Amino acid sequence: MPRMLDVSDEVRAEIGDEEADRLLTGETAPGGYDCTSCRTPGDSEQERTSTVLFIGDETAVLAFAHAGCLPSQVVQVTEEQLRGAVKSITGDTVGLERDKVVPEQAVLGVTSGLVLIGGDLHPALVVEPNAPIARPGALGAGDDFLPLLIEQGFMPLTELSAVPPVLHGWSVLLAVGRLHAVLQPGRDGGRPVAWWQAHQPLQVTEGWRAAANKHQKVLMLATSVGSIGRQPREDLLRDALDKAAANGKLVGAALPLAGT
Repeated sequence: MPRMLDVSDEVRAEIGDEEADRLLTGETAPGGYDCTSCRTPGDSEQERTSTVLFIGDETAVLAFAHAGCLPSQVVQVTEEQLRGAVKSITGDTVGLERDKVVPEQAVLGVTSGLVLIGGDLHPALVVEPNAPIARPGALGAGDDFLPLLIEQGFMPLTELSAVPPVLHGWSVLLAVGRLHAVLQPGRDGGRPVAWWQAHQPLQVTEGWRAAANKHQKVLMLATSVGSIGRQPREDLLRDALDKAAANGKLVGAALPLAGT
């Protein structure tokens, strides 16, 4: 039976016309599925459904989402992130307001909050590892997390008195009120890849989403291990950010918003 599938041009280019046609005719597409975005059931025979292709370094996984949650698209990730995506697709998901992704030994904590700068509220993502992150290939247990980000274009911040410059090529993927990923430029000018990806899309507050839509960018503020910790209120989070900046342990950039 034909399916109500959306197959974008970029997905079709990756899987080929023959496979795309088999999906559309229902030969290889499932009827029922769990949406890879909101994790609720969907039915490609009854409602518009998007094909979402996760591409790793060596493998690829085709997932399905409600068309109202995500458009049909290709998401390029590492093999490790792809395994996380597979767990998400199969229902093994973790995380609500704060999610984690494991890059080798350290865990990145990502927290959303509103930051007041120049009398205006700006949406922010605060990133803090739970352990030192050494430069790839380096010997020893040094902490190169902030220097690595500075090399990518993030600016050292000694205070939060002004919005940091926009870092072009990076973006924050927000879809239907949920945070999906922080994207960085692909190799050799290729399509963006996930620098950080939520195992399960994270719900953000209405105020955070409204501020993101207003400014069309999100502040990414990164600190070294032990600088912020979990803060129960945004005023305490701001105090911790100010202390990290004063101690030379804060970098940041404004990342364009992708999605709504």
